Amino acid sequence: MNRMTTGELYDFIDAFAPFGSAMDFDNPGLLVGERSTSVQTVLFSLDITPEVITEGKNIGAQLIISHHPVIFNALKQLKTNTAPYLLAKYGIDAICAHTNLDMAPGGVNTVLAQRLQLKNVRTLSEYAPNLPEALMGELQEPLTPLPFAQQVKQQLHCDGLRYTDGKRLVKTVGLCSGGGTDLLYAAAAAGCEGFVTGESKHNLLLDAEQLQLTLIDAGHFETEDIVMEPLMQKVKEAFPKLYCIKSKVMHSPAHYI
Repeated sequence: MNRMTTGELYDFIDAFAPFGSAMDFDNPGLLVGERSTSVQTVLFSLDITPEVITEGKNIGAQLIISHHPVIFNALKQLKTNTAPYLLAKYGIDAICAHTNLDMAPGGVNTVLAQRLQLKNVRTLSEYAPNLPEALMGELQEPLTPLPFAQQVKQQLHCDGLRYTDGKRLVKTVGLCSGGGTDLLYAAAAAGCEGFVTGESKHNLLLDAEQLQLTLIDAGHFETEDIVMEPLMQKVKEAFPKLYCIKSKVMHSPAHYI
C-alpha cells in the first residue's frame, strides 16, 4: 500500500474497536480533518494538548491518534491556542478512540488486566451485550492489601496511588481503567476482594472500606496511557510503511509530594 489515508486508519480502528459501540455520552471518531488526507506520519498520545500538537507539527505528522476526544462538549467558541484550533491551523487530523477502545478486545481494560498479570480474565460488568465495561481475574498469588497496592504501583509505574484497606486477603481483582470507581459495587457483588481503577471519590472510598474491598486508585493517566504503545504497534503491523511514534511530551498532570 503506497498511500495511506486518514480514512483507512479510521476504518482499521473501527474494525476492532467500533466507534458506534462507544458509550452514549462519548464523542469518539474522526474529530478533526477528513478521510482523504494522505498520511505518512502518525503521532500517538493519550490526550491531544497544544504541546502534543506542536510535537506533531515538529515531526511532520499528518494525523494524531488519541484515546481522549479532543472535542468532547459542544464548542461555542474556537479560540486560538486551543487544541482544535491548532489542529486545523497546522492541518493535522485527529482520530480519537475513547470508550469504544476501553471495551474492545485488546483495548484499555484488556491491557490493564495484562499489566496486572491477572489469570482467568473475564467480564465483570457489561455496558451492553458483548461490551465489557469492567473485567475481573485472579492474582498469580494472593496478597494482603498493602503488598497488593505496592505491586500495582510497580506494575503501572505510578509515582503514588491511593488505596483502601479491605482487611482481607486479595485473590480476585476487578478493574476498570480511568473513571470507573462506581463499578466497585459490581466488583464486591462478584466476589472481588480488590478493585483497580483510575479515579476515586471520598464517599466511594468509604463504601469500599465498608465492603472490605481493597480499592486502588492508581491514577487516570497510569491506567490508560498503557494502551497507547500496544495500539501503535497494532497500527504499525497493519501499515508498515507508516512512521508511527508515541508522544514524548504527553504526561500525567498530577504531581505527588
